[in-house]
Amino acid sequence: MAISSKSLAGKLMAERPKRQQTLAFAVHLFTASGAVCGLLALIAAVEGHWALMFTWLGIALFVDGIDGTMARRARVWEVLPRWSGETLDLVVDYLTYVLVPAFAVAMGGLMPTWMAVPASAAILLTSALYFADTQMKTDDLYFQGFPAVWNLVVFYFFLVPMNSWLIAAIILGLSVATFLPIKFVHPFRVLRLRLFTIGLLALWAVLAMVAVVEDLQPSGWVIGGLCLCALYFLLFGLIPFRRRGGEAPSGDI
Repeated sequence: MAISSKSLAGKLMAERPKRQQTLAFAVHLFTASGAVCGLLALIAAVEGHWALMFTWLGIALFVDGIDGTMARRARVWEVLPRWSGETLDLVVDYLTYVLVPAFAVAMGGLMPTWMAVPASAAILLTSALYFADTQMKTDDLYFQGFPAVWNLVVFYFFLVPMNSWLIAAIILGLSVATFLPIKFVHPFRVLRLRLFTIGLLALWAVLAMVAVVEDLQPSGWVIGGLCLCALYFLLFGLIPFRRRGGEAPSGDI
């Protein structure tokens, strides 16, 4: 029996939301896969395989870097309002940005136990409060306060020779900076010099991969390049400029 064009159009309209929902849920699954990377990173950390731990944390960082764009394209906040992409993102980020790095600080031999445990506790406590802060982003899409990217900070602890007191001082300083009204750049969403910032982030990623492949003992030029990139991202938000641009649609961040 022939199907009228009107009936066919109605059927296509009914199927379209299902396809959109499937795509949106796939994006959520992709975001959630970062938690699996976090588990594998934690297993590597327990076994003392620090380069492998940072490999898995790097994969999780890559997932976190692109899932927001995917979520906005799939309009997941409209298609699947039951699941909050932002909440999901924060759950995964706390595992990969905070919990695993804090464990590495506690068990990585970076400092004596009597210093390492309180330092790890400071990372966990301040980051939990930061992730609960509804004003963690400014109107121009910077992070307000240190954005709890402890996965990156601890990477430098293993990469650059530092004594225990310097590591403790850095952790204390950044923990305090979590609550200060200072800006840290979001490399994908801050409009100012965005292309240059993304390019520098790509360079950082390449250098970080080299460092991991060389078991966190790369050449001096690799370490120097990574430190210069870190200095750029650390200081970028402190330089005043004329505010411009608006906020991108909400969803996975």
